[in-house]
Amino acid sequence: MSVRARMFSSVFGLALVLSGAALAQQNGGGIAATTKAPAAQSSAAKAAAVPANYDAHDLVGIWNMSFPPGATQVELETYVSQFGKDEPPMTAWAKERFDKTKPAFGKRGVLVAQTNDPAFQCYPPGVPRIYLHPFPMQIVQTPKELIMLFEYDHIVRHIYTDGHQHPADASPTYMGDSIGHWDGDTFVVDSVGFNDKTWLDRAGHPHSDQLHVTERLRRIAADRLQIDFTIEDPVAYAKPFTSSMFFHLHPDWSLMEQVCEDNAAFLSFEK
Repeated sequence: MSVRARMFSSVFGLALVLSGAALAQQNGGGIAATTKAPAAQSSAAKAAAVPANYDAHDLVGIWNMSFPPGATQVELETYVSQFGKDEPPMTAWAKERFDKTKPAFGKRGVLVAQTNDPAFQCYPPGVPRIYLHPFPMQIVQTPKELIMLFEYDHIVRHIYTDGHQHPADASPTYMGDSIGHWDGDTFVVDSVGFNDKTWLDRAGHPHSDQLHVTERLRRIAADRLQIDFTIEDPVAYAKPFTSSMFFHLHPDWSLMEQVCEDNAAFLSFEK
């Protein structure tokens, strides 16, 4: 097990709590305002850790958010704050609720002491917002399910691949009910059964309990994972909208302990 150093991020960590922060660093940050870096090693050693040949159906490993190549600073700020480059097509129902949100990030960002973001109260972030928390996730595959282990607050997500159907009478939950299947070399995840207590993103966009999220996971290189999202919610959005995120494989990483309650005050990040 390699050792990864944690360090305070003056860029990405502050971007979570401050409005309009510059994003110049590719990995790290989050509610704990930390970044992760692998222990120093040669380029050859790093290259050797990533398989030259890979099975497109093998998503196992630890993945961390990475940025699209060539993105501008404005595009990066949007990338880590909301899904999609443009404002999603909110209904009047959603717009009324959106106007009441006080995010600690993005164009409408306020101080942590003023935010009403559920994540700053340590509620589970939900899907798809969990992906915007820049902490690693580990993917584990078994014959009956794909499991996502998120370093952020030890959140675990089970995606069943054994013919499960969504339960008709499921109680709404933060992370929803997820089932998956392979479509060629793409792993498709279908998720429903959400409560309406989370935001879609850091920018404060709401959703209802009719939220339906489709994710398409595709390994586009030995060390690169792309997830394409389709977000549907007839109560909150006039039409479905799409977005994509990218992740980098870190074979020499292991998940570390991160507990939201340890940062429950959050105010120290602005001192």
